[in-house]
Formats: sequence, C-alpha cells, structure tokens
Amino acid sequence: MNVTTPVALLLLAALLTGCAGRAPAPQPIVHVPRASLDSGAEDVLFRALGLVGTPYRYGGNTPAGGFDCSGLIGYVYRDAAGVSLPRTTRELIGMRAPAVGRKALQSGDLVFFATSGGSQVSHAGIYVGDGRFVHAPSSGGTVRLDSLSNSYWQRTYLDARRVFSPELARNP
Repeated sequence: MNVTTPVALLLLAALLTGCAGRAPAPQPIVHVPRASLDSGAEDVLFRALGLVGTPYRYGGNTPAGGFDCSGLIGYVYRDAAGVSLPRTTRELIGMRAPAVGRKALQSGDLVFFATSGGSQVSHAGIYVGDGRFVHAPSSGGTVRLDSLSNSYWQRTYLDARRVFSPELARNP
C-alpha cells in the first residue's frame, strides 16, 4: 500500500469530523510524497493526523482526555517516536533543537505562533508537509489541520524547531 492511500483516508476522516473554534478553517493535505519522509518523521506525521478531530482541552495531553497544543505535541512525539519533550510552548521553543527557516520545514518540525499578540510564543503545532500543520487551536474546538499560508497563521508565525533528525530515525 502506498503512502497516498492512508493519507487520503485520514484526510477524509478529518473532513467528515468538522472543526470548531476561532482559528481559520483547516486546509486539506493534497499529497505527502513518501520520499520526503524518513521513518520516524512518517510515524510522527501519521500519529498527528490520526488525532485530527480529538477535542481541545486546556492542559489535556491524551486522546481520551483531549489536548491543548503542547499536550498534543508531547503525546505525538512520545507515542510515535519515543521522544520526551517539554510540556509548555515556552519550554518547547526554548529547547536545544535547531531552528528551521520557513522554507526549509520538514514533516515533524514544530511550528510556533504568537496568537495572543506581541512576540511571546502562545501556540504550537506539528508541521506535516505541503505547507500544513496539525494543532489543537482553541477551547471548544478540536485537533485540526491548517495551512501556514493562511493570513492568520502568517501574521502570528514566530519560528520553527527540528526535534526529530534523520539520525534519530536510523538509530533509535
């Protein structure tokens, strides 16, 4: 089975669950080429996409209890790649991981936003490729897929970090 089939099925499930919240409407993934993913990043990508539709809950960090943005990130990395990450967005953006330019983003990179105004980090998500990221955006909403090209996310974008390196995927 090629990678397009599971992505298409996850996309269909995400579209059927609908989204709520204040953030802009999500954008579907069109295609994620298999060659662009190493095995660890692929696991992170599929785990994150599989959680689309899970309810938002402040402080949440499990599928059963819901997720906030950093809880989602911690859960996905722990579950899919066995990597323990800090709990808060401020700790995540401050961790020792390479900063990544917007044009160099790869699946599994963490993207950070200042959604509360100013320049302080207040939100984060997992980049899944093709200009899109998975995140838990707001109270009353669900884990969802959004596009970095949306004007809201462009305006609030701060930075990105590469947590998962190809070396980690080959040498767990």
